[in-house]
Formats: sequence, C-alpha cells, structure tokens
Amino acid sequence: MVPPFTRGVPGTGRIGAGRNTLATMQQGSAGFHPSPVTAVRGLIHATHPLPSIAVTAVALILGLAVGLGSVELWLVAAMVLTGQLSVGWSNDWIDAARDTAVERRDKPIVTGMVSRRAVGVAALAAVVVSIGLGFALAPAVGVANVISVASAWAYNGPLKSTLWSWLPFAVSFGILPVLVTFALPGSPWPMWWVVAAGALLGVAAHFTNVLPDLEGDRRTGVSGLPHRLGARASGLIPFIMLAVVSVLVGIGQVGTAPRPGTAVGVVLGLAIAVTGIVLARTRRPTRSLMRLIMLGALVNVATLAATGMALVVGA
Repeated sequence: MVPPFTRGVPGTGRIGAGRNTLATMQQGSAGFHPSPVTAVRGLIHATHPLPSIAVTAVALILGLAVGLGSVELWLVAAMVLTGQLSVGWSNDWIDAARDTAVERRDKPIVTGMVSRRAVGVAALAAVVVSIGLGFALAPAVGVANVISVASAWAYNGPLKSTLWSWLPFAVSFGILPVLVTFALPGSPWPMWWVVAAGALLGVAAHFTNVLPDLEGDRRTGVSGLPHRLGARASGLIPFIMLAVVSVLVGIGQVGTAPRPGTAVGVVLGLAIAVTGIVLARTRRPTRSLMRLIMLGALVNVATLAATGMALVVGA
C-alpha cells in the first residue's frame, strides 16, 4: 500500500494550543458525541478516499492487463483497498495532534466528526484484513503486502520528518505491480522497468503533494526531503521523474509487438512532464501540480496496461 496524500489548509494556531484543543476534543465525551452518521462520514473522509480509490483502480487495471482470474483480481483489489484504508486512517490517527496544531479543519478528528480512538481501531482492523487477504492469495503476495503496508505506515510514523521521507513512496509504489504479478500462478516477478516506474511515480507524488504545505509542516516540525530541498527544486524533481517514467515505459515497448496507442501514451507522458517543469519554474506551487502528476501517472499506467503480459518476467 502507498503512503497517504494529504490535503492541507493550515491555520495559524500554536502547537501548544493545538494540543490543548485536541485534548479538549478527546475529553469532551461528556459534552459532545458525534452521531453515528457523522462518525461514519468522518471515518470515510479520514481514509483519504480519492488516493485510496486511485491506487485500487491502478491495481485493478494492472490485474486485468496481466490476465488475473476473476477471483484473484477482486482479492487483489480488496487487499489493496483495505491496505489503503489502513494507511489513510493511521495517518489521521498518528497526526491528530499535529493536524490540530495547524488547525487542519479538513481533518475529521480535528473537527470532532469522529474520535481519534475510532480512527485508530479502524486502521488496525483494516491492516489485519489486508494482510489476511494477501496471504490468502499466495505466500509471496502476503509477504510483499506486509512490506508495502509497513513501508506506508513507517511514513506516517517516524520517516515523514526525516531525509528519508521519500523512501516509503518508492517502496510501496514500486511493490504495487509486484502484488499483482505475484497473484499469478507461480508468482512471477514484473519486469524491472515496471517496478522502477512505480517507484519513481511514488516519489514524484510525494514531492508534489507536500509542496503547498511546506510552511505549515515546518511549524509542526515536519522536515522531509522536499522541505530540505526547498520549493523550487521540489517542484522540478517530480516532473523530471515523470519524464524518466515515460522513457522507461517506452523502453518497455522495445522488442514487443506494436500496440496501438503506446507511442501516443509515451509522447503524452513526456508532454505532461514538460508542462509541469514549466509550471514549477514560473508559478507558485499549488495542488494543480499534484493533479498534473496524477494525470501523468494515469497516462503511464494506461500505456503499461496496453503492454499486457509483457509486464511479466518470462511471459
């Protein structure tokens, strides 16, 4: 599973005040209880639903491309989805004090829609289900899924504020195609360039996701690699990576039967990368860069899917 993408609207609250607010919220059971409907809505919002759906869709697309059977396909989808839910919930659970400190009013724990405890219990339940589904598919899938989930949870925990903040994104995104091909008979590996493309897209997503929140993150002590490199470099790096991904996808087509649209996909991916480089150099970082990376990732995934079984070693 992949680390979460967060959407921030930082305020100006002090860290100490934020912690007091959080403590008040969590101790406020005597005065305020969210309704069951509100709590469910809060839980759904805390999953980071769009990234969770997007990553699950990528797994489904890759599964269809390599010809997974219907049972295996839906088990993979359920495993990836529950893993993503656990990552989203654990992010809000672990970051509750930090989110309150910067007045993240888009966070359901901060606004009191759902309790921190409920989100934590949901995260633990989801990760247990995801791990169980992985081992039900195959031992190799189970092991790879544990590594993927552990990597994403590590970002939510100790790695977010370190020089290694990019690593969980590289590991978890790189493992995503492995989860799919390992569900095939014999658990074959995906081609090296598929894993490399996934890892690069993950790191690119990390950079563009944190760009608009650099200042708010610094106030709460978050200092990952993008924070240390600064806004200009962190805006350029992801689109350079996107260009490399498009080249890797093009390399993957060498020696395979020509497929309609693959060349168009590679060229379109490169065009999106160039557009992003221009925007990063000339405009202030916004969420539009993240959307552009997601569009580039979608184009590359679609091009990969057209490659079919050529994604698999020995196919």
